[in-house]
Amino acid sequence: MNIDPFRIPTDIEIAEAERKLNFSFPLSYIEFLKGGSNVANAVFEPAVILPGCDYLNLFEIAETAWNHDGVPKDWLPFIEDNSDYFLISQAGEVRYWSHNGTTNEKWPTFSSWFQQVCVERR
Repeated sequence: MNIDPFRIPTDIEIAEAERKLNFSFPLSYIEFLKGGSNVANAVFEPAVILPGCDYLNLFEIAETAWNHDGVPKDWLPFIEDNSDYFLISQAGEVRYWSHNGTTNEKWPTFSSWFQQVCVERR
């Protein structure tokens, strides 16, 4: 059987990922997953919840961020780039976490992050 880690996950697969991570995904992130997680204009790749793409595996990225890089467990790392992360809260806020130290980069909603970082690229 050929597994496609980039296909649209089912509701059951999303619910299973939430259970495994002990993290309720905000609706905006679920819509992002169901929309194909398209960040075509951005320079990074989002994590995937389906098996078959080790370097984008959300579970491994979260484990490393939470247990080795000091990211609080109430923030889910959905993009990792060289030990820097974009994180989302259960309320749908997004912030940037840098391994180089604190940053004030944050967005009140997933859609505002997506617009600025993925569409406008600034």
